[in-house]
Amino acid sequence: MKKLPALLISCACLFGTATVATPAHALMLTQGMQNEQVSQVQEQLASRGYFHVGVTGYYGQITSKAVKNFQRDHGLTADGVVGPATMKRLNPSGKVNNHSLNMLAKIIYAEARGESFRGQVAVGAVVLNRVQSNQFPNSISAVILQPGQFTAVQDGQYGMRPNQRAYDAARQALNGVDPTNGSLYYYNPKIATSSWSIARPKVISLGQHTFTN
Repeated sequence: MKKLPALLISCACLFGTATVATPAHALMLTQGMQNEQVSQVQEQLASRGYFHVGVTGYYGQITSKAVKNFQRDHGLTADGVVGPATMKRLNPSGKVNNHSLNMLAKIIYAEARGESFRGQVAVGAVVLNRVQSNQFPNSISAVILQPGQFTAVQDGQYGMRPNQRAYDAARQALNGVDPTNGSLYYYNPKIATSSWSIARPKVISLGQHTFTN
């Protein structure tokens, strides 16, 4: 059963493309957190053979166990906490290409590039809400690429290059900002043809999108 994350808003503001510098001294990641740095650590662990499930951005028991195993193998205190020493050993260059952040920015740009910044964050939040729901796949990539779920994936718009605003919106969503109050779906009422979508209980409307559960 998936565990709903606590909504933790990071105080760090990261700009640029998906490749970012991560200062080791700024990190102290523990179980229960949800943010961009967690997704980076999960990708680093996966690249080294310690993390065998999809990246979620949520620091749960599986991530904690993977961190402990990495720490034991590298002579570190196996406490499951990613502090400066663990991060330096995981990522000695200090550079991370966060593929999950990139995918989230791409779906936000493709689905909501004409929306307000809050509306764009909302689309990213729906993806992350699905990751934590038992009704959907268990990773950011699997949720985005699940067949039949996002129009922009089906019609090829997902292949467009996202702009900086989409990356900023993706970071806010990864850091726990959710303007949708936990919504799992959204649709544009002006063009929606699915009676199933329209009949779902409305949570909030933001710009051209109605968000539902």
